[in-house]
Amino acid sequence: MHAFPDPHPDRRRFLAMTGATILTSQAGAAQDPPLAPPDKQPPHVRVPEPVAKTVGWAVVGLGQLALEEVLPAFAKCRLSKPVALVSGHPDKAKKVAAVYGIDPKNVYDYENYDTIAKNPQVDVIYVILPNSLHAEYTVRGLKAGKHVLCEKPMAATVAECERMIAAGKEAKRKLMIAYRLRHEPFNRTAIDLCRKGEVGKIKLITASNGQDTKAPNIRLSKALAGGPVEDVGVYCLNAARYLTGEEPTEVTAVAVRPKDDPRFREVAESVAFTLRFPSGTVAVCDCSFGVAGVRRYTVQGAAATLSMDGAFGYAGQELVLEKDKRKAKFDLSPVNHFAAEMDYFSTCVLKNENPLTPGEEGLADVRAIIAIAEATRTGRPVPIPR
Repeated sequence: MHAFPDPHPDRRRFLAMTGATILTSQAGAAQDPPLAPPDKQPPHVRVPEPVAKTVGWAVVGLGQLALEEVLPAFAKCRLSKPVALVSGHPDKAKKVAAVYGIDPKNVYDYENYDTIAKNPQVDVIYVILPNSLHAEYTVRGLKAGKHVLCEKPMAATVAECERMIAAGKEAKRKLMIAYRLRHEPFNRTAIDLCRKGEVGKIKLITASNGQDTKAPNIRLSKALAGGPVEDVGVYCLNAARYLTGEEPTEVTAVAVRPKDDPRFREVAESVAFTLRFPSGTVAVCDCSFGVAGVRRYTVQGAAATLSMDGAFGYAGQELVLEKDKRKAKFDLSPVNHFAAEMDYFSTCVLKNENPLTPGEEGLADVRAIIAIAEATRTGRPVPIPR
């Protein structure tokens, strides 16, 4: 996509502050780059600094996300290292421990999980279990005296979320919900653009997150608190909240469960929901387990339109701002989302700082998820409590 010379210097300065690169298609608008490298160290190349202390992590649950994304991401961390595993499959756990250099003594099962309290190597527990188990293993981890990063959605019910928050306060330990997109540059830049008023008053947000989920899969189990809203729709919901900076007050929704597809005996295939916000912004969101991959959102404002393709994926985000009949595509340096998220939480632990997405953030989404479910059942608008 071609970009353009910006006639507004204030806007150009703002975009430069966000880290965006605006290319020009106009000949002669920029000087030719030098062909030989400079004599001195280029300013964009960082020399690593020694780390005084790293934070030890225990990964609870060795499913696909843990094995394919989280554990490999530790190689890109500076402050976080895996020191323990918790799994109900001892053979798999021992094999994984050997690959990551984890002491076999630090491999736990779900029965002796609480004894992790006696392990001084473990500072943080990362709960990567089915949604229905988040509350139990988060509370047990906090009672064991460990800080906890819990995957989203936070839990299956509001009561469970409140119990998790209370356990963290009682144990004087930090609880963070794993909203990884709050730690990657494209979504962070989108938030900055909205906060700085680059799109003007936000009128409408549209967001879609869908995939073709094959059985067997925990996402398709009602008993495990699965479903499209809980798994992929929560991204659309959370994006609408972080882009507006507001809490939705009301939701309408419709669910589709095809009778000819046995995958959806217990959960819906697709759900579409509309959120209303106090400022008048409306967010129209859809999520599905029965479509080809789609992960995008668009913010339509009075002054500009902001769009993000690949918005909710692990990589491949493309952010575009359309303003004054011109388009600017942001050229940002991507990061490993999980490494950035884990090192961020490790920093919170080391500096005793409150995390960006504490239990209260997860609770807000769960309240909305429950309201969406009620709206699909009743066919009527449902207020979202705060």
